[in-house]
Amino acid sequence: MTQPFPFSAIVGQDEMKEALILTAIDPGIGGVLVFGERGTGKSTAVRALAALLPPIEAVENCPNNSARPEDVPEWVQGAGHKLVKKPTPVIDMPLGATEDRVVGALDIERALTRGEKAFEPGLLARAHRGYLYIDEVNLLEDHLVDLLLDVAASGENVIEREGLSIRHPARFVLVGSGNPEEGELRPQLLDRFGLSVDVSSPRDIEARIEVIRRRDAYERDREPFLKRWRTQDTRLRKAILAARERLATIETPEAALRDCAALCLELGADGLRGELTLLRAARAHAAHAGDAAVTRAHVAHVAPMALRHRLRRDPLDEAGSATRVARVVEEVLG
Repeated sequence: MTQPFPFSAIVGQDEMKEALILTAIDPGIGGVLVFGERGTGKSTAVRALAALLPPIEAVENCPNNSARPEDVPEWVQGAGHKLVKKPTPVIDMPLGATEDRVVGALDIERALTRGEKAFEPGLLARAHRGYLYIDEVNLLEDHLVDLLLDVAASGENVIEREGLSIRHPARFVLVGSGNPEEGELRPQLLDRFGLSVDVSSPRDIEARIEVIRRRDAYERDREPFLKRWRTQDTRLRKAILAARERLATIETPEAALRDCAALCLELGADGLRGELTLLRAARAHAAHAGDAAVTRAHVAHVAPMALRHRLRRDPLDEAGSATRVARVVEEVLG
């Protein structure tokens, strides 16, 4: 299997890389939405991060990546009792995927050849405990958007069709990418992404040259290139694992809660998901930085990522969402 481009070798796109790292530290943040023009490294970064992460322990031959033998769904056949290590799953959801392909369906081959009613798992089952990546997420069909909303809210995929009644866990980090010029995302799905970042091509000629140089080296002489960046990727992997261990011990002072609420109130964010996501992202940032408690600086740092896609449109304000968040952060937090 071809090894992905090293995460540490990606030039620039610091906010996108940081957002992905934060969701690796705390998957409960709720995923990342990456909006920008084509060819800016969106899919490269997702695959690179998954390759960077340590393998997961899962039951042998379980397509749902069950962590323990007792968690294996009843419909799974042939799963062993032994735990094996496997790469963190990264499942691509094609734009034209059918509902059956996404949620799973009756195994037609077994039904015809053996007369057995068996379940063929879909993309959601295979993405459990990993990443579900959707390119051009803003062009996704409405019925699939509704389906994803249900699964994202419950963490469980439920199938009731063709005489089948199946359910299985489906908890994954949802990563969506798209070009805003090709269509907007439905507000219901937009709100389900924990973090949102905008990416663009480098405007500096030296940065563009470095992108070309590294990609060319990766394609022409892969092994030496991978070896060159292995140390930095290993260092980052250890930092993510250390932050995961530290996460539960991070203190959350009352002042941090007040800062989160004040920011969302001033920005007019709907509901309370903005505050909760902002707090989790700030805590993950503190864990990654090696700090013992969430501070105002942590909240201010992650606020643009956590809130820019939750703003109501203001026809009298022509500033972009990131600019509006930065302005309010400055006014509220100083």
